Amino acid sequence: MIIIPARLASTRFPQKVLADIGGVPMVVRTAQRVSHLDDVVVACDDERIITTCKEHGIKAMLTSTTHKSGTDRIHECATILNLPDEELVINVQADEPFIEPDVVEALIKKLKELQKEKKEFIMGSCYNAINAQAAEDSNLVKVVLDANSNAVYFSRAKIPYNQSGEAVYFGHIGIYGFSKKSLKEFCSLPDAPIEDIEKLEQLRAIYHGKNIAMVKVASTGFGIDTEDDLKRAIEIFL
Repeated sequence: MIIIPARLASTRFPQKVLADIGGVPMVVRTAQRVSHLDDVVVACDDERIITTCKEHGIKAMLTSTTHKSGTDRIHECATILNLPDEELVINVQADEPFIEPDVVEALIKKLKELQKEKKEFIMGSCYNAINAQAAEDSNLVKVVLDANSNAVYFSRAKIPYNQSGEAVYFGHIGIYGFSKKSLKEFCSLPDAPIEDIEKLEQLRAIYHGKNIAMVKVASTGFGIDTEDDLKRAIEIFL
């Protein structure tokens, strides 16, 4: 199941999920990119998103307006849908209209491997290699990995610090996957102080000692975080 959390009252970019990109609202474009991979539903906080999705044949469900994170929103949706504990739930961000289906498929493959290994906590995400200049952008989240390709830390800062001149940078791609059971566990964890400082909800898992399996992918897609990002996206569809 692919669940797309969509919040209309975005703090940095209000109503961006309904922004027009080449005649199609952003959240709809995102859903269309992955709709052939699995069942897709948009979990949102406003009837205007529900209406927009229905107009384009996309399933949508109204969820609470008080959720702190998109993960909390998809958990509510998964609970309402009564998904079984073993169901894989993929969280695709509504502001990722260029997400490649291959990226989603790679994450699903990794999660299935974790299930076969009978891991107690199943959570995964994706990353790609970026250059030093891209790593300067605080809107592009960076990730540092351990020897098993689990995330050590995520930051908006440029990490690791390049003391030796040989630093390699990895950019986090805003897609997450869980088993339904692990999604519930994640959302029951207390908030982490560092999560609020960086404004990165995935740090909650790391703070509480949970592994986030990271999958390296090739991706040229980008999220819509700013007005400039939206202009760039519109230009692609001109």
